[in-house]
Amino acid sequence: MQTLLEIFWRFLALGCVSFGGPAAHMGYFQKAFVQKLKWIDDESYARLISLSQFLPGPGSSQVGFAIGLRRGGVAGGVAAFLGFTLPSFILMYLLASSAVSQTDNQWFAGMVHGLKLLAVVVVADATLSMFRSFCKTTITISIAVMTAATLLIFPSLWTQMAVLVVAAVAGLVLHTPANTISPQTATIKWGVIGVFTLLFITLPIAAIWSPLLTLVSDFYQSGSLVFGGGHVVLPLLQQSLGDTVSPDRFLTGYAAAQAVPGPMFTLATFLGADLMPANPFIGALLATLAVFLPGFLLVISLQDAWESLAENPKVAGAIWGINASVVGLLMAALYQPVFASAVTQPLHMALVIVGFFVLRTFKIPILLLVAGFIAAGLLLPL
Repeated sequence: MQTLLEIFWRFLALGCVSFGGPAAHMGYFQKAFVQKLKWIDDESYARLISLSQFLPGPGSSQVGFAIGLRRGGVAGGVAAFLGFTLPSFILMYLLASSAVSQTDNQWFAGMVHGLKLLAVVVVADATLSMFRSFCKTTITISIAVMTAATLLIFPSLWTQMAVLVVAAVAGLVLHTPANTISPQTATIKWGVIGVFTLLFITLPIAAIWSPLLTLVSDFYQSGSLVFGGGHVVLPLLQQSLGDTVSPDRFLTGYAAAQAVPGPMFTLATFLGADLMPANPFIGALLATLAVFLPGFLLVISLQDAWESLAENPKVAGAIWGINASVVGLLMAALYQPVFASAVTQPLHMALVIVGFFVLRTFKIPILLLVAGFIAAGLLLPL
C-alpha cells in the first residue's frame, strides 16, 4: 500500500505542474523517474517511449501508466494514471460545469504562459540528457538529426511512424550488439488484447439500447484509434459525436485542455460533462475512463513482450536505431509545439536561457523553477 501511495502522490505532484503537452510530460517523467528517483533507467524509459509511439492512445499517459505498472503492478499503473490525470480532470470538469471561462482571465493566461516557458526548459534538458545517452556514434547522431529535420519539414503522424520504421531498419542492419543475449520468449497477454477487441466490437452494438453506453462507446472508439497524441483526439471526437456538441464547445474544451496541466485527453472530461447536463460528473467520469482505457489495455498486454523482444540481439539493433530516433522526435517537439507556442519575444528567450542554466548547473528542485516561472508569468509583460 505504501508503494501505491508513493506512486500516486508523485504522479499527482507532476499532474499539478505538467504543462506543455506530451513532449513536456516526457521531460517531466524523465527528470523525476529516471534522473532523480531512478525507478527506471534511460534505456528502459526510451523503450517505453518507442512503444507508446506505436500504440494508439495518449502517449505520455501511457508512459506514465507503464512506469507505475513496472513499479507496482496493475494497481501501480492505475495509481499513476489517477494521480497524473486528477488535477486536469478536476479543472476541466469545473470549467465544463461553470459558465465562466477562466482562460479569459489575464492572471490565468500569464501563469499558463510562464509554465509554458518552463516546459521549454524541461524538454530541452530531457533532450540533452537523452542525446548524451543514445547518440554516441556518428550513425546515431545522424539518425536523430534526420528524424528531427524530417518531422520539422513534414510534420504528420505518418511521417513520425515512417521515420521510426526507417530508424529501426537502420539499427537492425548497422548495429552489432557488444554482447550477444540469448533471445527470450516474448509473452503477450492475449487475454487483455481480447478484452480490448471485445469492447471495441460490442460497445457500438450495446450503445443502441442505452444513451449511457453510447457515450462510453464513442469515447472508447476514439481512444482506440488516436495515433499521434492528444491533438489527434479532437477531429476523431468531432466525427464520433457529430452535432451532439456545438463547435464552440469543442473549441472551448480544446483550448482549455491545452491550458491546464496534464494530458490533453481530458478534453473528454469537458465533453462528457457537456453531453450529460443532468449528471455532468458521471458523464465526465465515464468519458474520461473510456477514452484512456484502450491505450492502457494495450500497454498491459504488450509491455512484457516489448521488454523481452528488446533483449533479442536482432531486435536490440532495431531498438538502438529507434532510441536515436526518439531523441530526434524530442528535438522536433522541442521546437514545435513547445518552443514555438511559448517563445515569441526576446524576454521569453532570456527566461528560457536563465532557467536552463539554473536547472543544469545548480540542480534546484523543479518546484522552485515552477514557482519562479509562475511569478514571471504573473509579473512580467509576457
